[in-house]
Amino acid sequence: MQEDFKNKVVLVTGATGGMGKAIAEAFARQGAAVVLSGRDVKKGEDLAEELGAFNANILFIPGDVAIAGDNRKLILEAVKKFGRLDLLSLNAGVLGLGPVTTLPLETWDQTWQTNVSSVFYLCKYALPEMVKNKSGSIVINASIAAFRSFPNHPAYCASKAAAVALARQMAVDYGPQIRVNAICPGPVDTPLLWDSAVAFDPPETAVDAARQATLMQRLGQPADIAELVLFLSSERASWITGTAIRIDGGILNA
Repeated sequence: MQEDFKNKVVLVTGATGGMGKAIAEAFARQGAAVVLSGRDVKKGEDLAEELGAFNANILFIPGDVAIAGDNRKLILEAVKKFGRLDLLSLNAGVLGLGPVTTLPLETWDQTWQTNVSSVFYLCKYALPEMVKNKSGSIVINASIAAFRSFPNHPAYCASKAAAVALARQMAVDYGPQIRVNAICPGPVDTPLLWDSAVAFDPPETAVDAARQATLMQRLGQPADIAELVLFLSSERASWITGTAIRIDGGILNA
């Protein structure tokens, strides 16, 4: 698969932890030039140094994808450094926990800005660069929460469903040159999963209950998600666009 990413430039958001970090490392090991985005400067710089040990084409750009201006700066700096942009892997996300009646308005707004508006902002500024190349792939990291409701997750569920709808719509507007897909992970062993446990009753057993509910009887690992993103970004997936692919250990079939 390495030939698919030779001379390609990929932007990975949410790259400083969890699934985003695993995706960034996978692209780096495949030889792509990787632009890392995240709010935590220390983690971002440490990751850039780590990946730079085996791939010289690594760039970390700190910023908050929930802010339109930070996204525009991100794209401009990426293109300035590497001269092009071929692939997007969009992974930034927050939970925004709480039922509708008590959920603070600012929590709703923050969740929507991070999980949906950031995708719009990044694609708004990145797509013109990708169109110049007459090819490209965008993979939006959504969630099975787009299809199944969970207690005390209204902002998260609504935002992830919107992200899936946005992926499908952009595939219509920008095909056949640009492919746009969403992935919908189930319970993946990341800090976000453990943070979400407080919304369930009882919270202390929620993560293990999710593990047991999968047909595979294990939590997903960030590397599992990275493999799917690599495939969807490669030429092997050249006839896949406008879809949402579940990667959930079979939990929605259990």
